[in-house]
Amino acid sequence: MLSVVENCFSPRTAAFFDLDKTVIAKSSTLTFSKSFYQGGLINRRAVLRTAYTQFVFLAGGADHEQMEKMRAYLSALCKGWNVQQVKEIVAETLHDLIDPIIYDEAATLIEEHHTAGRDVVIVSTSGAEVVEPIGELLGADRVVATRMVVGDDGCFTGEIEYYAYGPTKAEAVRALAVSEGYDLSRCYAYSDSATDVPMLEAVGHPHAVNPDRALRREATLREWPILVFNRPVRLKQRLPAFSMPPRPALVAAAAVGAAAVTAGLVWYASRRRTAGCAALPG
Repeated sequence: MLSVVENCFSPRTAAFFDLDKTVIAKSSTLTFSKSFYQGGLINRRAVLRTAYTQFVFLAGGADHEQMEKMRAYLSALCKGWNVQQVKEIVAETLHDLIDPIIYDEAATLIEEHHTAGRDVVIVSTSGAEVVEPIGELLGADRVVATRMVVGDDGCFTGEIEYYAYGPTKAEAVRALAVSEGYDLSRCYAYSDSATDVPMLEAVGHPHAVNPDRALRREATLREWPILVFNRPVRLKQRLPAFSMPPRPALVAAAAVGAAAVTAGLVWYASRRRTAGCAALPG
Protein backbone atom coordinates (compact mmCIF):
# COMPACT_ATOMS: atom_id res chain seq x y z
CA MET A 1 0.00 0.00 0.00
CA LEU A 2 1.22 3.49 -0.81
CA SER A 3 1.72 5.45 2.36
CA VAL A 4 4.05 8.37 1.64
CA VAL A 5 2.22 11.68 1.25
CA GLU A 6 3.93 14.33 -0.86
CA ASN A 7 4.58 17.51 1.12
CA CYS A 8 4.29 21.04 -0.23
CA PHE A 9 8.07 21.41 -0.46
CA SER A 10 8.60 18.32 -2.64
CA PRO A 11 8.67 18.36 -6.47
CA ARG A 12 5.38 17.23 -8.01
CA THR A 13 4.97 13.57 -8.85
CA ALA A 14 2.58 11.43 -10.86
CA ALA A 15 1.50 7.86 -11.48
CA PHE A 16 1.23 6.86 -15.15
CA PHE A 17 -1.16 4.02 -16.00
CA ASP A 18 -1.57 2.11 -19.23
CA LEU A 19 -5.27 1.36 -19.68
CA ASP A 20 -6.06 -1.98 -21.32
CA LYS A 21 -5.35 -5.04 -19.12
CA THR A 22 -3.78 -2.70 -16.57
CA VAL A 23 -6.71 -0.63 -15.32
CA ILE A 24 -9.52 -2.44 -17.14
CA ALA A 25 -9.75 -6.15 -17.89
CA LYS A 26 -10.29 -5.89 -21.66
CA SER A 27 -9.41 -3.76 -24.67
CA SER A 28 -11.17 -0.42 -24.32
CA THR A 29 -11.70 -0.06 -28.07
CA LEU A 30 -12.91 -3.61 -28.66
CA THR A 31 -15.35 -3.36 -25.77
CA PHE A 32 -17.33 -0.72 -27.70
CA SER A 33 -17.51 -2.75 -30.94
CA LYS A 34 -21.15 -3.80 -30.51
CA SER A 35 -22.14 -0.23 -29.72
CA PHE A 36 -20.32 1.02 -32.83
CA TYR A 37 -22.15 -1.61 -34.87
CA GLN A 38 -25.50 -0.51 -33.48
CA GLY A 39 -24.55 3.06 -34.36
CA GLY A 40 -23.78 2.05 -37.94
CA LEU A 41 -20.02 2.66 -37.77
CA ILE A 42 -18.93 -0.93 -38.40
CA ASN A 43 -20.64 -3.92 -39.97
CA ARG A 44 -21.70 -7.22 -38.44
CA ARG A 45 -18.72 -9.06 -39.86
CA ALA A 46 -16.38 -6.69 -38.03
CA VAL A 47 -18.27 -7.23 -34.77
CA LEU A 48 -17.90 -10.99 -35.05
CA ARG A 49 -14.20 -10.61 -35.70
CA THR A 50 -13.75 -8.62 -32.49
CA ALA A 51 -14.67 -11.70 -30.46
CA TYR A 52 -11.62 -13.47 -31.87
CA THR A 53 -9.48 -10.36 -31.52
CA GLN A 54 -10.48 -9.90 -27.91
CA PHE A 55 -9.48 -13.51 -27.25
CA VAL A 56 -6.07 -12.92 -28.86
CA PHE A 57 -5.65 -9.74 -26.85
CA LEU A 58 -6.49 -11.41 -23.54
CA ALA A 59 -4.33 -14.43 -24.35
CA GLY A 60 -1.18 -12.46 -25.01
CA GLY A 61 -1.75 -9.06 -26.55
CA ALA A 62 -0.17 -7.71 -29.72
CA ASP A 63 3.53 -7.48 -30.45
CA HIS A 64 5.33 -4.57 -32.10
CA GLU A 65 4.74 -5.80 -35.65
CA GLN A 66 1.02 -6.20 -35.06
CA MET A 67 0.77 -2.77 -33.47
CA GLU A 68 2.42 -1.19 -36.49
CA LYS A 69 -0.04 -2.95 -38.79
CA MET A 70 -2.77 -1.68 -36.51
CA ARG A 71 -1.70 1.91 -37.05
CA ALA A 72 -1.94 1.54 -40.84
CA TYR A 73 -5.34 -0.10 -40.64
CA LEU A 74 -6.73 2.59 -38.33
CA SER A 75 -6.60 5.18 -41.08
CA ALA A 76 -8.86 3.21 -43.41
CA LEU A 77 -11.16 1.93 -40.68
CA CYS A 78 -12.03 5.29 -39.09
CA LYS A 79 -12.05 7.47 -42.19
CA GLY A 80 -15.39 9.23 -42.50
CA TRP A 81 -16.60 8.49 -38.97
CA ASN A 82 -18.44 11.40 -37.41
CA VAL A 83 -16.57 12.43 -34.27
CA GLN A 84 -19.63 13.66 -32.42
CA GLN A 85 -21.43 10.37 -33.07
CA VAL A 86 -18.48 8.43 -31.66
CA LYS A 87 -18.50 10.61 -28.53
CA GLU A 88 -22.23 10.13 -28.06
CA ILE A 89 -22.00 6.35 -28.43
CA VAL A 90 -19.18 6.16 -25.88
CA ALA A 91 -21.03 8.46 -23.44
CA GLU A 92 -24.24 6.45 -23.69
CA THR A 93 -22.61 3.06 -23.08
CA LEU A 94 -19.61 3.96 -20.89
CA HIS A 95 -21.04 2.93 -17.52
CA ASP A 96 -22.61 -0.28 -18.82
CA LEU A 97 -19.50 -1.44 -20.68
CA ILE A 98 -16.49 -0.07 -18.80
CA ASP A 99 -17.55 0.21 -15.15
CA PRO A 100 -17.92 -3.61 -14.74
CA ILE A 101 -14.41 -4.34 -16.06
CA ILE A 102 -12.38 -1.87 -13.97
CA TYR A 103 -9.89 -3.74 -11.80
CA ASP A 104 -10.57 -3.16 -8.12
CA GLU A 105 -6.82 -3.27 -7.46
CA ALA A 106 -6.19 -0.54 -10.06
CA ALA A 107 -8.95 1.70 -8.71
CA THR A 108 -7.48 1.32 -5.22
CA LEU A 109 -4.01 2.23 -6.49
CA ILE A 110 -5.37 5.32 -8.25
CA GLU A 111 -7.02 6.48 -5.05
CA GLU A 112 -3.90 5.79 -3.00
CA HIS A 113 -1.79 7.84 -5.40
CA HIS A 114 -4.26 10.70 -5.14
CA THR A 115 -4.21 10.45 -1.36
CA ALA A 116 -0.41 10.65 -1.49
CA GLY A 117 -0.70 13.86 -3.48
CA ARG A 118 0.28 12.46 -6.88
CA ASP A 119 -1.42 13.20 -10.18
CA VAL A 120 -2.83 10.22 -12.06
CA VAL A 121 -2.27 10.09 -15.82
CA ILE A 122 -3.80 7.51 -18.18
CA VAL A 123 -1.48 6.81 -21.13
CA SER A 124 -3.16 4.67 -23.78
CA THR A 125 -2.74 3.72 -27.43
CA SER A 126 -6.53 3.78 -27.81
CA GLY A 127 -8.26 6.87 -29.18
CA ALA A 128 -8.94 9.93 -27.08
CA GLU A 129 -12.71 9.81 -27.68
CA VAL A 130 -12.66 6.46 -25.86
CA VAL A 131 -9.89 7.10 -23.32
CA GLU A 132 -10.89 10.56 -22.09
CA PRO A 133 -14.34 9.52 -20.77
CA ILE A 134 -12.79 6.46 -19.13
CA GLY A 135 -10.17 8.69 -17.52
CA GLU A 136 -12.89 10.95 -16.16
CA LEU A 137 -14.77 7.93 -14.81
CA LEU A 138 -11.61 6.85 -13.01
CA GLY A 139 -10.88 10.33 -11.67
CA ALA A 140 -7.66 10.70 -13.67
CA ASP A 141 -6.05 14.14 -13.80
CA ARG A 142 -4.74 13.85 -17.34
CA VAL A 143 -5.05 11.62 -20.39
CA VAL A 144 -2.57 10.86 -23.15
CA ALA A 145 -4.11 9.00 -26.09
CA THR A 146 -3.90 8.49 -29.83
CA ARG A 147 -5.51 11.25 -31.87
CA MET A 148 -6.64 11.39 -35.47
CA VAL A 149 -7.10 14.36 -37.76
CA VAL A 150 -10.65 15.73 -37.89
CA GLY A 151 -11.79 17.50 -41.05
CA ASP A 152 -13.94 20.61 -41.37
CA ASP A 153 -16.97 18.33 -41.74
CA GLY A 154 -16.44 16.92 -38.23
CA CYS A 155 -15.34 13.51 -39.51
CA PHE A 156 -12.02 11.69 -39.32
CA THR A 157 -9.92 12.24 -42.41
CA GLY A 158 -8.12 8.91 -42.10
CA GLU A 159 -4.83 10.47 -41.02
CA ILE A 160 -3.27 9.81 -37.62
CA GLU A 161 -1.90 12.95 -36.02
CA TYR A 162 -0.44 11.39 -32.87
CA TYR A 163 0.11 7.71 -32.08
CA ALA A 164 0.53 7.05 -28.36
CA TYR A 165 2.56 3.88 -28.58
CA GLY A 166 5.95 2.58 -27.45
CA PRO A 167 8.65 5.27 -27.28
CA THR A 168 6.02 7.93 -28.00
CA LYS A 169 4.42 7.20 -24.61
CA ALA A 170 7.77 7.77 -22.91
CA GLU A 171 8.17 11.06 -24.81
CA ALA A 172 4.73 12.17 -23.61
CA VAL A 173 5.65 11.28 -20.02
CA ARG A 174 8.84 13.34 -20.26
CA ALA A 175 6.99 16.24 -21.85
CA LEU A 176 4.48 16.24 -19.00
CA ALA A 177 7.32 16.13 -16.50
CA VAL A 178 8.64 19.36 -18.01
CA SER A 179 5.28 21.13 -18.29
CA GLU A 180 3.92 20.00 -14.91
CA GLY A 181 7.16 19.91 -12.93
CA TYR A 182 7.10 16.19 -12.18
CA ASP A 183 10.21 14.59 -10.69
CA LEU A 184 10.28 11.40 -12.77
CA SER A 185 12.72 9.71 -10.40
CA ARG A 186 9.91 9.75 -7.84
CA CYS A 187 7.07 8.93 -10.24
CA TYR A 188 5.31 5.60 -10.79
CA ALA A 189 4.25 3.74 -13.93
CA TYR A 190 2.12 0.64 -14.56
CA SER A 191 1.65 -1.47 -17.70
CA ASP A 192 1.00 -5.01 -18.90
CA SER A 193 2.90 -4.85 -22.19
CA ALA A 194 6.55 -5.05 -23.20
CA THR A 195 5.85 -2.31 -25.74
CA ASP A 196 5.59 0.04 -22.75
CA VAL A 197 9.10 -0.65 -21.44
CA PRO A 198 10.23 2.85 -22.57
CA MET A 199 7.50 4.41 -20.43
CA LEU A 200 8.27 2.16 -17.48
CA GLU A 201 11.99 2.85 -17.54
CA ALA A 202 11.34 6.62 -17.70
CA VAL A 203 10.19 6.66 -14.06
CA GLY A 204 11.78 5.73 -10.78
CA HIS A 205 9.08 3.26 -9.75
CA PRO A 206 8.03 1.02 -12.69
CA HIS A 207 5.54 -1.82 -12.16
CA ALA A 208 4.52 -4.69 -14.43
CA VAL A 209 0.79 -5.47 -14.13
CA ASN A 210 -0.54 -8.77 -15.50
CA PRO A 211 2.56 -8.73 -17.75
CA ASP A 212 2.83 -10.45 -21.09
CA ARG A 213 5.65 -12.96 -21.43
CA ALA A 214 8.21 -10.45 -22.71
CA LEU A 215 7.45 -7.87 -20.02
CA ARG A 216 7.54 -10.50 -17.30
CA ARG A 217 11.00 -11.50 -18.45
CA GLU A 218 12.13 -7.87 -18.56
CA ALA A 219 10.63 -7.09 -15.16
CA THR A 220 12.32 -10.11 -13.63
CA LEU A 221 15.71 -9.12 -15.06
CA ARG A 222 15.34 -5.54 -13.85
CA GLU A 223 13.76 -6.54 -10.53
CA TRP A 224 10.65 -4.48 -11.18
CA PRO A 225 7.62 -5.33 -9.02
CA ILE A 226 5.12 -7.64 -10.74
CA LEU A 227 1.47 -7.11 -9.78
CA VAL A 228 -1.52 -9.34 -10.51
CA PHE A 229 -4.91 -7.66 -10.92
CA ASN A 230 -7.83 -10.08 -11.22
CA ARG A 231 -10.86 -8.54 -9.52
CA PRO A 232 -13.02 -6.49 -11.92
CA VAL A 233 -15.61 -4.72 -9.73
CA ARG A 234 -18.07 -1.92 -10.43
CA LEU A 235 -16.90 1.28 -8.78
CA LYS A 236 -20.16 1.72 -6.88
CA GLN A 237 -19.82 -1.80 -5.43
CA ARG A 238 -16.43 -1.12 -3.88
CA LEU A 239 -15.87 -0.36 -0.21
CA PRO A 240 -17.19 3.07 0.90
CA ALA A 241 -13.66 4.11 1.87
CA PHE A 242 -12.68 3.83 -1.78
CA SER A 243 -15.76 5.50 -3.28
CA MET A 244 -14.49 9.04 -3.63
CA PRO A 245 -16.11 11.01 -6.46
CA PRO A 246 -13.96 11.18 -9.61
CA ARG A 247 -11.77 14.22 -10.11
CA PRO A 248 -12.20 16.15 -13.37
CA ALA A 249 -10.02 14.71 -16.11
CA LEU A 250 -7.62 17.21 -17.61
CA VAL A 251 -6.40 16.28 -21.07
CA ALA A 252 -2.67 16.40 -21.74
CA ALA A 253 -1.83 18.98 -24.37
CA ALA A 254 0.17 16.43 -26.32
CA ALA A 255 -2.81 14.16 -26.82
CA VAL A 256 -6.06 16.09 -27.11
CA GLY A 257 -9.00 14.98 -29.13
CA ALA A 258 -8.51 11.82 -31.13
CA ALA A 259 -10.25 8.58 -31.78
CA ALA A 260 -8.37 5.55 -32.95
CA VAL A 261 -11.49 3.60 -32.03
CA THR A 262 -11.49 -0.16 -32.72
CA ALA A 263 -7.74 -0.16 -33.20
CA GLY A 264 -7.44 -3.73 -32.04
CA LEU A 265 -9.54 -5.02 -34.92
CA VAL A 266 -6.42 -5.08 -37.06
CA TRP A 267 -4.89 -7.86 -35.00
CA TYR A 268 -7.34 -10.23 -36.60
CA ALA A 269 -6.54 -8.89 -40.03
CA SER A 270 -2.79 -9.11 -39.58
CA ARG A 271 -3.01 -12.70 -38.43
CA ARG A 272 -5.25 -13.57 -41.37
CA ARG A 273 -2.91 -11.87 -43.82
CA THR A 274 0.03 -13.75 -42.33
CA ALA A 275 -1.83 -16.98 -43.00
CA GLY A 276 -2.44 -15.90 -46.61
CA CYS A 277 -6.13 -15.20 -46.16
CA ALA A 278 -8.29 -12.20 -46.94
CA ALA A 279 -8.22 -9.79 -44.01
CA LEU A 280 -9.92 -7.51 -41.79
CA PRO A 281 -9.00 2.01 -31.40
CA GLY A 282 -9.57 5.52 -26.17
